Amino acid sequence: MSLSPPSSPSPPIAPFVRLFGRYLRDQGLPVTQQREAIAELVFGSDEHLSVDDIEKRLREAGDRIGKATIYRTLDLLVRSQLVAEHDFGEGFKRYEHRLSRQPEHEHLICTECGAVTEFKSREVQEIKGAVEAEYGFRASRHKLEIYGLCRSCQEKGVELDQDGLTCPIETV
Repeated sequence: MSLSPPSSPSPPIAPFVRLFGRYLRDQGLPVTQQREAIAELVFGSDEHLSVDDIEKRLREAGDRIGKATIYRTLDLLVRSQLVAEHDFGEGFKRYEHRLSRQPEHEHLICTECGAVTEFKSREVQEIKGAVEAEYGFRASRHKLEIYGLCRSCQEKGVELDQDGLTCPIETV
């Protein structure tokens, strides 16, 4: 099996901020300094950022932008299809730009610490292609999220909770 982390660094962010500005203008919306600051932060990060992460980093950079503005801007970024929204079951959403050199990647999500690890798998791409061929389907995107324990949590002795993971038919 061929698993590897996406290896290419993210491209420069300025073109993507300009793309977002063009999207805003096309929608008849103003291009504000606050929206650009949020876009620059998201496009400049290789992480899966929460609204709290974004607010904290903006404050550290000296920008005082409220959560409502952050939420509204993230919604615009998602609608522009420049940013992907993820719900990893933590009770809040995370955001990542979709403009890396490796746009198709999968996620490993640690249920203990919340760490998200990206990986790319040739086999997943092959399965996608085979399913498309078998069903005459043309996929525009896919999502694979695998939940469990990261290496660090396992090394700390955390064990996977098996409660709720059994098939209800087996318990009857």
